[in-house]
Amino acid sequence: MDLALAGKVAIVTGASRGLGRAAAEALVAEGVRVVATGRSVDELDSLAAAYPGHVVAVPADMKDMAAVAALPARAIASFGRIDIVVNNAGIAPAGPFLEQSVAGLEEVMAVNVVAPAVLARAAGEAMVAQGSGKIINIASISGIRGKPVLVGYSASKGALIQFTKALAGEWARYNVQVNAIAPGGFVTEAQAAVVGDPETLRKRVRKIPAGRMADKSEIGPMVCYLASPLSDFVTGSVMVIDGGETAKI
Repeated sequence: MDLALAGKVAIVTGASRGLGRAAAEALVAEGVRVVATGRSVDELDSLAAAYPGHVVAVPADMKDMAAVAALPARAIASFGRIDIVVNNAGIAPAGPFLEQSVAGLEEVMAVNVVAPAVLARAAGEAMVAQGSGKIINIASISGIRGKPVLVGYSASKGALIQFTKALAGEWARYNVQVNAIAPGGFVTEAQAAVVGDPETLRKRVRKIPAGRMADKSEIGPMVCYLASPLSDFVTGSVMVIDGGETAKI
């Protein structure tokens, strides 16, 4: 199936590893040129080196809102336009809520909610002007059901989902679609502690009806679909990819 993505330009945050890198690679495979951003300079450079002419590495900290807001201009300077934003970067500090500091909660909200909103707003100016665009927010099933010891993270992803729905309603008239993906258990570097311990992995997989965790490459097809013209009538949706975890009683 031709997704008609060749020649489009995307920004992918948190693209140095994990789901962000998988999303960037999937988009490049469909002919999209990507501004890849994150904090791990070496890994971003390796991504750009693997796809010369198709990926530009732009190191940025999602707590630096000026740097975040400047990303669409960098994409336009590099590739002439901006069509797609994949808000993937996020942090998930774990621990009992009574032990969480106010500063820590503010940091989670800044990275997981405010930065995606700032980037969407900055990119939205160009998207509204050109009459098309795609905002894809990577949320989490924790934002749907909530998870103990990840209270701040769960709250932030719930907020990101509501941001997605509200903005979708506002920007639909401009032919700009805003959707979210809510991943469940994926095998990524962030899950090394789970995947690396057989007993912990067994307990985690037991919660998933599909009987396994997902490979990070499995995020790519959904990202590409939501980035493509085939999803032009899909907006305000939350696409759950969790092997049935949130579907069961």
